[in-house]
Amino acid sequence: MPAFDLVVVGAGGGPDETNLSAYLFKPHDAEWDDGALALEAGSAQGALAAILHQNPLLFQSRNSPTQKTYTAPEIYSLLRCFLITHAHLDHISGLVLSAGSLKGPRKRIYATKETLNDLETVFSDRIWPNLASWNEDDEKYKLLYSQLHIDSKYREIYPGISVRTMPLNHGRNERGQYGSTAFFIRHNAQNHEFLFFGDVEPDTIADEPRTINVWRAAASKIPQKLSAIFIECSWPSGRSDDTLYGHLNPAHLVDELVVLATEVVKFRKGEDANVRIKPVKKRKKNPIVEEELVGALDHLRIYVMHCKDDSASDSTQPMRNVIVSQIRELIKEKKLGAQILAVEQAMYIEI
Repeated sequence: MPAFDLVVVGAGGGPDETNLSAYLFKPHDAEWDDGALALEAGSAQGALAAILHQNPLLFQSRNSPTQKTYTAPEIYSLLRCFLITHAHLDHISGLVLSAGSLKGPRKRIYATKETLNDLETVFSDRIWPNLASWNEDDEKYKLLYSQLHIDSKYREIYPGISVRTMPLNHGRNERGQYGSTAFFIRHNAQNHEFLFFGDVEPDTIADEPRTINVWRAAASKIPQKLSAIFIECSWPSGRSDDTLYGHLNPAHLVDELVVLATEVVKFRKGEDANVRIKPVKKRKKNPIVEEELVGALDHLRIYVMHCKDDSASDSTQPMRNVIVSQIRELIKEKKLGAQILAVEQAMYIEI
């Protein structure tokens, strides 16, 4: 049985402001009426209203014979919290614009201290009215800042759902390295999770590689406990490293997946060694060879998101299809075995 239901409110990386990173999810064994969580909030109620106009039964209960429709404000009133990977506008603008009209219980914003500090500069009574507070008892504020710590622990953010937070690199600016976040989101009862990346640059060009640590944390769980990864690929093939601006292109994404496959094989080889009955002499470790990576990511779904539109492109296809097609070709060459899927606005995904 799936662990989560997820609705894609927005999946793009710009410049179309009606389709920016925004996802709503809940436990699969619960109803939307029981409460939901937001993962990023670049787009929000306006985008969802347009989606519901096309598919009014999107949030229809899979277990109920009666048809029930919702408005976008009703769905957002059901939210209990927002998970934000970083505070760039294409990930928070919907949260900011919707904050004053949110109904229902007070909603937490879960993020790292760095991201919450950046949000404070927005909710400052200058850029936008101050609608958020650090004070648990201050009910006059609609939003409550809640810090997530970078460590190996899972923190419960909703009954039965916990998250582990890990740091990513997202390019450099005048102040130095800019950070983003990866979330391991776990259904506690099922002990099943999915991995969601904020914007991320390739480890191969980062000052201090960080994504490798995420792959090492994921390797032991694939595919039994972790079978879905959401990761960005903003640019098509041919984009030079000096114009990535903290993002991935197909070649770099596949390089990252090769690193993940390597970590998976390392873990499995170590696990096999631990169950041997006869002791073996200690010997020099051999590096993983390419043939060992064949099929290492079988039964793993890679959801590609945050593809940036290009009005100057000659392609008649949406840029996400161009990018995903390029990724699939590279994955096929490597024979890693992962299924590559394009994330599209209005999708309903079971994880």
